[in-house]
Amino acid sequence: MTVRQQLEQEEHRRLDKRAAFADASLGRPAPEPEREDDVRTCFQRDTDRIVHSKSFRRLMHKTQVFLRPEGDHYRTRMTHTLEVSRIARTITRALHLNEDLTEAIALGHDLGHTPFGHAGEDALSQVLGKPFRHNEQSLRVVDILEKDGQGLNLSHEVRLGILGHTGSYVPETLEGRIVRISDQVAYINHDIDDAMRAGILTDRDIPRSIARTLGETHRERINTLVTNTIRHTLDTGELGMDAEIRESMQELRAFMFRMVYKNPVAKSEESKAKAILQQLYEFYIRHPDALPETFLPQLSFDGMERTVCDYIAGMTDKYAVDKYTELFIPSAWHVRG
Repeated sequence: MTVRQQLEQEEHRRLDKRAAFADASLGRPAPEPEREDDVRTCFQRDTDRIVHSKSFRRLMHKTQVFLRPEGDHYRTRMTHTLEVSRIARTITRALHLNEDLTEAIALGHDLGHTPFGHAGEDALSQVLGKPFRHNEQSLRVVDILEKDGQGLNLSHEVRLGILGHTGSYVPETLEGRIVRISDQVAYINHDIDDAMRAGILTDRDIPRSIARTLGETHRERINTLVTNTIRHTLDTGELGMDAEIRESMQELRAFMFRMVYKNPVAKSEESKAKAILQQLYEFYIRHPDALPETFLPQLSFDGMERTVCDYIAGMTDKYAVDKYTELFIPSAWHVRG
């Protein structure tokens, strides 16, 4: 018996009957000889494919909330992803569900995020004339764009977990729904932490009703939300939180939108960021020959708008600024003496 087969058997002995089992996966878009891997389950293979992808590495240079902050300790899209993964795995483990599946979904959920956070998403929505949704783009990244158009060919459960981490579609697996909850728990709380670091909020600004219910500190709030999710699910058999905790979390989310996400200090550079991406989009629409060679074949089957959108969505903040500078800012003349 191989290590993989032992792991698959162990899942059936150890996990809740509602878990997603690796040996019962609905498979990949392009069938693969799964049994050729003697060590890893299909979900473990998916995690490795995501972690070794170029789009995953680029997350470290993409904005979370604060655009190009001066300081080493602000969250990036990468650190957000890692925090979501840790929260989701804690909940999944306690509920005896498939931690490997949760990890793969969590690590891949934001691969399609644009540079400059949601400002980039808004910019691409405006130039396309229709909503650009990062969850749909994340699925597009793993299905099509990664590996120079080959995609990562991930398992069905991972792919739909990535798609359903936000938006109207809710994943069919409990593991995918845990990532959906963990994403909100992570970003609401770490964005408070970053807002305090930026001087936008203080502990005293958090409404007393929320602090009494969820806790006074970053650690206490996350602990309350995670442990309540676990306890509520074990007690009721339904994944979720107690009504009081859930309502307090939604109140905290509304508070963050009011005080941080729409705060003029946090958003002061957004108009510039949007202008950069919109001008880059218009330039490449007019000059498709300036696209990287790896994107040129895509023009024939996806068309100009989709190809340019994919290229810009994959940029990091710094790369977008550098390309804008290269294309639109005059270089200094170096006159020989």
